[in-house]
Amino acid sequence: MLYQAYQAQSDIMDPVRKFASMAAETVGSRLNGSPRPSGLSNLTAAYEMIARIGLTHTRPDYGIDSVMVGNREVAVTEEAALVTPFATLRHFKKDVEQEQPRVLLIAPLSGHFATLLRATVRTMLAEHDVYTTDWHNARDVPLADGPFSFDSYTAHLIKFLEKIGPGAHMVAVCQPCVSALVAASVMAMGDHPAQPRSMTLMAGPIDTRVNPTKVNELAKSKPMEWFEKKMIATVPARYAGGGRRVYPGFVQLSAFMAMNMDRHVKAHRELYENIAKGETAKAETTKAFYDEYFAVLDLASEFYLETVKLVFQDHALPLGQLTYENRKVEPAAIKRTMLFTVEGEKDDICAVGQTLAAHDLCTSLRPYRKRHHMQAGVGHYGVFSGRTWQNQIYPMVKNVILQSD
Repeated sequence: MLYQAYQAQSDIMDPVRKFASMAAETVGSRLNGSPRPSGLSNLTAAYEMIARIGLTHTRPDYGIDSVMVGNREVAVTEEAALVTPFATLRHFKKDVEQEQPRVLLIAPLSGHFATLLRATVRTMLAEHDVYTTDWHNARDVPLADGPFSFDSYTAHLIKFLEKIGPGAHMVAVCQPCVSALVAASVMAMGDHPAQPRSMTLMAGPIDTRVNPTKVNELAKSKPMEWFEKKMIATVPARYAGGGRRVYPGFVQLSAFMAMNMDRHVKAHRELYENIAKGETAKAETTKAFYDEYFAVLDLASEFYLETVKLVFQDHALPLGQLTYENRKVEPAAIKRTMLFTVEGEKDDICAVGQTLAAHDLCTSLRPYRKRHHMQAGVGHYGVFSGRTWQNQIYPMVKNVILQSD
């Protein structure tokens, strides 16, 4: 009944949002080019805030049409290099003369679309041939396409690396760091020709026994039966994935917002004030962030539940108990892939030490194939977006790729 209750509330609010949007446009048009009476300005802001209430379940556009390569602007074209029912290998193709290092940027599958890494893509695109894992919304995937498990995620990474071809590099952000390490291990175990030359793991939960966060403690505090009963819902029949069991994106978003509710309340209060005062630039920055933040996707229940159990409860990978297709995963098999781990000092999702743990697992890598960086002063998102990422962290990622290319 969880999904049905959410959908009913959304349906009730839809005409309210539409009316508020039209009212905001009507009142706002009367203010164009004329003084802003405080009453009308406040009314416009109120209408716009009401119109913005609610979530979207459609992937936003990346909006990357061009990028500066050297001293010239180059057009960027998005292409679907490979499509499965659950994901698209998206290629940001550029017409450049010199061959650039090919990079698979692995986005989290945790309630938001891969466009959450838009800034990461944009930064890397000037000097790399970038591909991303563009995960699909599970509520749009018909039941006939089968389940999507923890192994399915790893299989996708291997399949994508095969498509990109030998000599590629992996950059994983947050939750998929575990699967990236698993994929690299499995490919090394089989001496796969497409195993990555380098693997950058950024703020990922390799070993959540280290400095456990509130997120880790929640995952450990409840039995799996609780997660299945409280967190899993059935997609309504009106959608293509009707009948599929999922971990809804709106539940994940609620959990994320609850962790920093004061910050979100403050941001929306300031947004209201910016709209009322006509401070368009400030308002647009905030709206752009929340347009992305409030775009959510559902996760297949198999993947969500197995991730909770294997990564956060059983610590299967660091304890040497994780399997892929019934075969034990051995990170020690990795010998030629350079490993770079990045953590944020103030990360309250993946704490310091959790990603560094990958070095202890990759025991066959020589010291010159291992690097670690702890970025002072940044939280989780600062590791892969914002000025610190662009000016301090990215140059190190680029150097690792160049050294191993």
